[in-house]
Amino acid sequence: MEPCLYAVQQIRRLRGGSQAQLLRASDGFYYVTKPQNNPQHIKVLANEMLATRVGQLLGLPVPTVAGIQVPEWLIEHTPELRIELAGSSIAWQPGVHLASRYVEDPCNCPVFDYLPDSLLEQIDNLQDFARVLVLDRWTANADGRQAVFSRKDKWRATFIDQGYCFNAGEWDFPDAALRGVYAKNCVYKHVVGWDTFEPTLTRAEEMDIDEIWRVAAAIPQEWYEFDRDGLDRLVGVLYKRRTVIRDLITAFRQSSRNPFPNWTAS
Repeated sequence: MEPCLYAVQQIRRLRGGSQAQLLRASDGFYYVTKPQNNPQHIKVLANEMLATRVGQLLGLPVPTVAGIQVPEWLIEHTPELRIELAGSSIAWQPGVHLASRYVEDPCNCPVFDYLPDSLLEQIDNLQDFARVLVLDRWTANADGRQAVFSRKDKWRATFIDQGYCFNAGEWDFPDAALRGVYAKNCVYKHVVGWDTFEPTLTRAEEMDIDEIWRVAAAIPQEWYEFDRDGLDRLVGVLYKRRTVIRDLITAFRQSSRNPFPNWTAS
């Protein structure tokens, strides 16, 4: 397992089913941190690392992800580091949790999880909403596509929360045309054909299984319950699915949402 960060301060709770928290780490940066004993499944941590780092290989704007050691001392002295579920309150487990680097310095630059259509259509990397479909179709993301938006000179999207790729804790691939897609069609208006998905699509179709395994090998074993055979099957199926990514995107294109009204290429 690769070296991990060390949590030094809890900043605030965050929204979402995994009950993640924003922590400051030993490198001075801030990280959205999902605990091992989150209410969804421990495998969402493995999914997040595997799918996000595959997204990096595809050239997509995704956060840096790593393991972060959350010590028992910090948990004991931070009452907020607890899981709230069905009226009960359970402390985080000490150990290595999933850290996704916060897009900007939270003290200096706000980050939003919603923009109105008028601003969405103006973001600097709008074309990446089509390209991230390659990742979401390939990994059978069972959640809606999540993105956050930050602004320096221009608005820019970063694609977050890959925990429900591989169908969360199930580690299978139940393909559905309207899963893993962004809620608003306006982000897909620029799609005119297969060239819109490049170079991400070709990178996925040509990815070597050794590249996927290098990513998978870095996942802490406790995040997938030490099920090495299951991880081996997951990587094998993911590698084989490269050949059907276009079919899966086509199913979305032909769905009732009609997401690509300007598709003109044959």
